[in-house]
Amino acid sequence: MRKLVYYVASSLDGFIAAPDGSYDFLTLEPDVAAHLTAEWPQTFPTFTHAQFGIASPPAGRFDALLMGRATYEPALRFGVTSPYAHLQQYVFSRSLAPSDHPDVRIVADDPASFVRELKRQPGGDIWLCGGGQLAGQLLDEVDELAVKLNPVVVGSGIPLADRGFAPSRFALAGSRVFDSGVVILRYLRPVTAATHTD
Repeated sequence: MRKLVYYVASSLDGFIAAPDGSYDFLTLEPDVAAHLTAEWPQTFPTFTHAQFGIASPPAGRFDALLMGRATYEPALRFGVTSPYAHLQQYVFSRSLAPSDHPDVRIVADDPASFVRELKRQPGGDIWLCGGGQLAGQLLDEVDELAVKLNPVVVGSGIPLADRGFAPSRFALAGSRVFDSGVVILRYLRPVTAATHTD
């Protein structure tokens, strides 16, 4: 079965964007960029591939990504209607008209139900790109959490998973420390007996 992977950059205090949605405080350091272009090339927008020397289309585990409307909108402001054209793109929004955005699939359905069905279909893994509200709705469906932890404390903003208090435990699967102070942490959802029987 396909896995849902929430791969995201975060501050030390758990924010993935400022209150206004900007994320320029989460800088892409050169040592981290070199690692990501080699290990996670599919997570770079298609229009940046030439700049970073990424093969087109990039190889990797993903063939689809999920994002909320607020994550999609920065690309639209620059006139980019298909920011990750190398992947099947699903944008969760009840306000965007599908006919106005033919380069992505607009989804107004319940995110959790949609993802459960998507996981049952053949294909590669699915990247949950953001944002915080969508991640909060989908956290119970996340199989792997990969956090690019940046050495900055911001105080407030959009949290990594915006939802009510509901602890969800993951098991550390790996970590990588960079000279720039960034740490990439990979966590897996522990497999339970109930999961084996599904």
